[in-house]
Amino acid sequence: MMRKYFPASFSAVRLDGAFWRERLETVLSRTIPSQYLQLEGHGILDSLNVHQPAPPLRIPRNAHGFTTQIFWDSDIGKWIEAASYALHHRRDAGIERQIDEIVEKLAAAQAPDGYLNCWYLAREPQNRWTNLRDNHELYNAGHLLEGAIAYFQATGRRRFLGLIERYVDHIAETFGPGENQKHGYPGHQEIELALIKLYHLTGDRRRLDLAAYFINERGKQPHYFTQEALARQESRDAFVLRNPVYNQSHKPVREQDKVVGHAVRAMYMYTAMADLAADLGDEGLKRACEVLWRGVTETRMYVTGGLGPSSKNEGFTTDYDLPNETAYAETCAAVALIFWAQRMLNLDLDGRYADALEVALYNGALAGLSRDGDTYFYDNPLESDGSHQRWPWHPCPCCTMNVSRLIASVAGYFYSTSEDELVVHLYGGTDATLKVGSRTVRLSERSDYPWSGAIGITLEPTEPSEFALKLRIPGWAKGATAKVNGESVDLDAGITKGYFEIRRVWRKGDRIELDLPMVAERLFAHPNVRADVGRVALRRGPLVYCLEQVDNPGGKVPLLRLPSESDLSAERRDDLFSGIVTLKAAGRVVETDDWQHDLYRRIRPKTMPTSLVFVPYYLWNNRGSNPMQVWIAELG
Repeated sequence: MMRKYFPASFSAVRLDGAFWRERLETVLSRTIPSQYLQLEGHGILDSLNVHQPAPPLRIPRNAHGFTTQIFWDSDIGKWIEAASYALHHRRDAGIERQIDEIVEKLAAAQAPDGYLNCWYLAREPQNRWTNLRDNHELYNAGHLLEGAIAYFQATGRRRFLGLIERYVDHIAETFGPGENQKHGYPGHQEIELALIKLYHLTGDRRRLDLAAYFINERGKQPHYFTQEALARQESRDAFVLRNPVYNQSHKPVREQDKVVGHAVRAMYMYTAMADLAADLGDEGLKRACEVLWRGVTETRMYVTGGLGPSSKNEGFTTDYDLPNETAYAETCAAVALIFWAQRMLNLDLDGRYADALEVALYNGALAGLSRDGDTYFYDNPLESDGSHQRWPWHPCPCCTMNVSRLIASVAGYFYSTSEDELVVHLYGGTDATLKVGSRTVRLSERSDYPWSGAIGITLEPTEPSEFALKLRIPGWAKGATAKVNGESVDLDAGITKGYFEIRRVWRKGDRIELDLPMVAERLFAHPNVRADVGRVALRRGPLVYCLEQVDNPGGKVPLLRLPSESDLSAERRDDLFSGIVTLKAAGRVVETDDWQHDLYRRIRPKTMPTSLVFVPYYLWNNRGSNPMQVWIAELG
C-alpha cells in the first residue's frame, strides 16, 4: 500500500465561510427538493415499480434504437447520494422518508439472485448482462451503491446498503476470471469507484479485488465488447461510436498514454486507477496516471477546468483542440476531474493536482448549477452569442445530481491527514475536528476566500502535540507571506511541491496568518490553441472571469477589445449576487457604423474607448441569456 494521506470526511468539516455556505444552503433548500420533483414528474421514480407489462417509454428510442431511459437507476442513486450528504449537514425527516420509500421499491423489484436493474427487470429480463458496452448496468449499479453508502453514513440505516451489497455479491459471481464467469467490464466506468468506497467502509477485500478486476481486464484481447456484440448477432459496424477509444477499452489501462474518448468515462477510470494504485501499492497504475495527467493538463484542458471539446463523443479530440463557442466541457467531466485530482493529491502530495482541482471546482463545475439552484448547464462553452441557456432538466440528467452531490460533499476536499501531518488544500472558512495519527486536532480557518487571500488558522490540539502542518500555496499566489503566532516565517524556504510545512509542537490557540495576494492577471493560451490566438483571459485567485453583455452596454461582446497596456482593477460589488469581486479595465470597442454596406475594405476598423467589466465565469447566465466571452481579443 502506498497511500499516505487520507482525505478528511466531509462530515468532520463544517463550512462557515460565506461563499460555500451560500452554495451549500442553496443545494439543501432548493436543489435537492426540486430534483426530487423532477424525478417524480418525469416518471423516473415510477420506473422503480416493475410493472408488467411495462408502460410506454417516456423517452423514445433514437435512430440507433437507444433511449437514455435505460440510465434512470443511476439518476436515482446519485440523487440519494446528494440528499444523504445534505442530511449530514441538516437532518430532514421528509427527505429521509422519500429515500426510504425509494429503498422499499428497490427491495420489491430486486430479483431472488440479487440482480437489481429496473429497466431489465421490467423490459428485458432475458437480456441481462448482454450489452455492457452500451446499456450501463454496471454504471447504474455503481451509482446505486454510492447512494447506499452515503445514506448509511448519514443515518446508520443498513437496509439500502444491504440490498445493494446483495447486488454486488451477484455481480462478483457473474464477473471474474473463472471459467463460468463473464470476463467483462463496464462500458461506462463508475462501479469501480463505488466498490473501492465499499471496501474503505467495510474492509471487505473482495470489493477492492472486484474493482481491480474490472480495471485490469479492460482492453485485453480478445476484446470483450466485440465478442459480446457478436453474441448478440450484431454487426461490427453497429456501434455508433465505432471505436473502443470512446470508452477507453482500446488497450490495457497500464499501456494507455493519451487521454482519449468520452471525458467522464475517462476521468472516472483514472480516479479508480489512482485509488487502486494507493490501496494496492501498484506502481504501474501510478505511472500510467501520471502520464495521463500530464497529457490532459498540458494539452487538453480548458482554462476553466472543463474537459472535452466535442459533443460528438462528449469528449476529447486532438491536442490543443479547445474551441470556445462549441466547447462541450460537460459539467460531469469537471466534477470527475475533481475526483481524480483529489485521488492523485492524496497519493502524491503535489500542488499541481490541487491547483487543477481548485480550477475545476470554482469554474468548470460550479458553472453547472444556477445561482437559484434549480437550473443547470450540461455543457459549458467559453463563449456564447446569447443562445446558450440553462436547463430546468435534461433527457440525460446526469450533470444535475453530479454537481449537487459535489457541493453537498465539498467539505471533504479541504483537508487530508497522515500519521503525523495535517494538510490544508483549500480555504474558505471552516471548522474541523481531525485525527492526525492518534491525536485529535480542532482547526478553525477564517477567510473570505475566494474573494480575499487573507487567511487565519487557529489550531486546538487536545494536548500539546508535535506534527507537521502543511499549507497549500496555490500556483497563482505570487509573493505569499505567513506568520506563526505573530512572527514572520520564511515561506520560500519551506515550500515543497506547492505546500509550506511547519513542523513544531502545536498548542491550543496557536495561530497562523497566511496572505495569498490575489492580483488580477492575464492568461495566454499555448500558441497551438488556434481558438485563442491573439486573445487573453483574466484570472484572480482561483476564479476565471468572463465578459457578459449585461455588464458591458458600451458595445457588443464580440467587438470588445482589451488593450495590453490597460490596468486591471478589482472592485467589490455588494449589489451583485450578494457580494462578489468584479474586474474592471479600460477597453476599446470596434466601430461598425461607418462600414455601411461593405463586407470587405482596405481600411482597418476604428475603435473607441469603453469600460470593461468582468464577472466570475461560474456566475454567467444567471441574469438571463446574453452574449459572453472568456477569451477576449487583445489590442497592442
